[in-house]
Amino acid sequence: MRRDHSIPRGEVHRLRHQSVVLEGNSLGDPTERELHVWTPPGWSHAEQLPLLVDLTGYWGCGMNHTNWKPGGENVPERLDRLAHEGMARCVVAFPDCFTKLYGNQYLNSEGSGRYADYVCDEIVPFVEAKFNCGGVGRRGVFGKSSGGYGAAWHGMNRSDFWSAISINSGDMGFDALFIPTLYEDVDALRPFDYSIEKWIKHVEAKPKLKDKDRMILMDFGQAAFYDPDPTQFRNMRLPMDPRTGELIPERWANWMKHDPVVMFDTLGENLRKLKLIYMDCGWSDQFRIHFGMRRFAKKLEAAGIAHTYEEFDDDHTDVDYRMDVFLPKLASVLSSAP
Repeated sequence: MRRDHSIPRGEVHRLRHQSVVLEGNSLGDPTERELHVWTPPGWSHAEQLPLLVDLTGYWGCGMNHTNWKPGGENVPERLDRLAHEGMARCVVAFPDCFTKLYGNQYLNSEGSGRYADYVCDEIVPFVEAKFNCGGVGRRGVFGKSSGGYGAAWHGMNRSDFWSAISINSGDMGFDALFIPTLYEDVDALRPFDYSIEKWIKHVEAKPKLKDKDRMILMDFGQAAFYDPDPTQFRNMRLPMDPRTGELIPERWANWMKHDPVVMFDTLGENLRKLKLIYMDCGWSDQFRIHFGMRRFAKKLEAAGIAHTYEEFDDDHTDVDYRMDVFLPKLASVLSSAP
């Protein structure tokens, strides 16, 4: 079922991709992945359209965004409508970057795998060759939450590759984002001798995950991206003493080095190369991400780097409707000459 069957329908191409860069990843995650690609109604291989890449939030992958959504629009259906309303034509790729950590931050890490390389060096060239799209000056990446973090990271670290980014409620301002929840998370470890491994094995053996379990798994998973320890279960070590709640300076410093607000001080100038930097966040984000987004926007403003930052009256949840704002912007700016 679709909301409006009268709107011309694009096509979702369901492909398989065999990765080389993910071979030998420390989590033993699969190297062959499903890859979905949307092309607009009436697409022709001769069009040479720009390419957008969708990085999903934690607990998600590309297949979540292309799956049927009861009572709403999945992303391909939204793209069909936006194209019908006049959005510039483009191709959109939905990679699968899910891991045993239950999500991804889309960087290269010993604790997860080379997912920045996977996206830039494998998925994008594969899609561009098959669909005659993208190329220099015509590639954009967008994402929300962890996907927004990925867009920020790629914008600063791979500005040679991408030309436009959209950061939507993206993980940043790590002190405000993580410290309050980590204090709550470590209490869950007490009945398990403060062992992450024992707690996770207990949770994974349950017939049902509670929402709180999902949040703790996500928070602990960040350790494998930002401060991996290959001697520990799934490469995770906490940046604090779980009994006293005291931050371990060298551990926490490794997390903070990955905070986009901190990364900006050394890599922010790379953002000046981009055609478009779009950012937005709900001003009542329950994970306090709006504080980090404001800090990031403040640094962009101080550096004189062109960008758009918008706050809206909502929290972190179910804000895909913001795609109506930024997807046309991305498609438009990437449709211009490189």
